[in-house]
Parts: sequence; structure tokens; C-alpha cells
Amino acid sequence: MENNAWLVISAHRSEYPEPITFVKGTPLRVGERYEGEEDWQDWFFCQCAGQQGGWVPAQLIEWLDKGLARAREDYTARELNVQPGDQLVGHRMINGWIWCDNAEGTASGWVPLANLRERREP
Repeated sequence: MENNAWLVISAHRSEYPEPITFVKGTPLRVGERYEGEEDWQDWFFCQCAGQQGGWVPAQLIEWLDKGLARAREDYTARELNVQPGDQLVGHRMINGWIWCDNAEGTASGWVPLANLRERREP
């Protein structure tokens, strides 16, 4: 799924004003697995030095030993605030979320797949 067009069908607002952000190889402390009604699978609450913790997809975690891990790639948990009718370009889908750019290309972040509908161009 590269550069697919999406239409926002329900609003999303981030609850994390300071999202966890790290580069490949960053040491991580892995905590609880996400358990919620949204059925977002394989997200873990991680912490790294110098910032607040945040949710990280399991695919990006290289497990080491007893809650310790390291980042498999660069990552930010930044979420994109959207309203119904917004048009987005989606770049990467992971565990029920899509990394998107807004139509103007001025902002990017993760948006829950459940809040989107794929746009079909005529």
C-alpha cells in the first residue's frame, strides 16, 4: 500500500502531544501490550531515554532480554489530527493504523484505519 488516497470518515484527535520518537538502534524498555476495544494488535508501550513513553508496533521492536529491546528502524508515534472530509495520502499501514500526509503536504502522522475509507479515482 504505497501512496493510496484516503478520505476521512470520522474525526481523530491525538491524545499524545509529545509522541515518542527514536532512530534505528535506540535502546527501548518495553512495557504493557495494548489491550483495547479497537482491536489494534501488537502495540507495546515503550520508553527510551529523555522523553515520555509511547506506543510502538511490535514489528519495529528487536527484543533483547526481559523487557529490553532496541529499535529496528526510525519511528515517531506522531498522530495526525483529522476531520471528516479531509483527504489524505497513505504511505504505510501497520496494525490498524496508516501513516498519512494531509492533502496539502503540510502535516503527517498516524491515523486509525477505522477512521478512513479508501478513495477510488475515476
